[in-house]
Amino acid sequence: MGILEDKARARQFYKYLSKVYDRINPFIWNEEMRSRALAMLEIDADDRVLDVGCGTGFGTEGLLEYTEDVYGLDQSEHQLAKARAKLGDTPVTFTRGDAERLPFDDDAFDIVWSSGSIEYWPHPVRALEEFHRVVKPGGQVLVVGPNYPPWPIVQQILDAIMFFYDESEAQRMFEAAGFDDMRHRTMGPNHLGDLALVSVARTPVD
Repeated sequence: MGILEDKARARQFYKYLSKVYDRINPFIWNEEMRSRALAMLEIDADDRVLDVGCGTGFGTEGLLEYTEDVYGLDQSEHQLAKARAKLGDTPVTFTRGDAERLPFDDDAFDIVWSSGSIEYWPHPVRALEEFHRVVKPGGQVLVVGPNYPPWPIVQQILDAIMFFYDESEAQRMFEAAGFDDMRHRTMGPNHLGDLALVSVARTPVD
């Protein structure tokens, strides 16, 4: 387990990163990538959407282009403060909470979105099970995470920091959490290649 998969360390990390996050993030996860990921979802104007690990609200801003019924959740009070300041005039409801223990009722959302958060989860499948619980039957879940690089030495370094994974691991995790109809797509900024892995899945309809 990487050092930033410890929740206390991750909160401390973001206490300082939140001050410069919005200046650094565009080099890794930019608006064009966000738009391509959003296009993988079917979002209606009346859908209720949860952004897990919303950070300073970058993904939340994109979701607001489709629906006004958006909730943001993050474990870092410093990131949430930035998000509230940035999106204070919008109807977004922000909540401090844990991806592995979501403070929401069963079947509360039509869609769960999470970008740039899974790499900090100690138990990714547990969090995906929570996503499954709070999404209505037939609802969608989209997760953006760090794509595992092909170089073994780099893999060892990254594994010591946080969670990286590939498409086969993403497929395994979503299946273990009870999803079906999985699709995966890599993307990234031109200067870094396919840095991100985007996975979309649905909850089965009984």
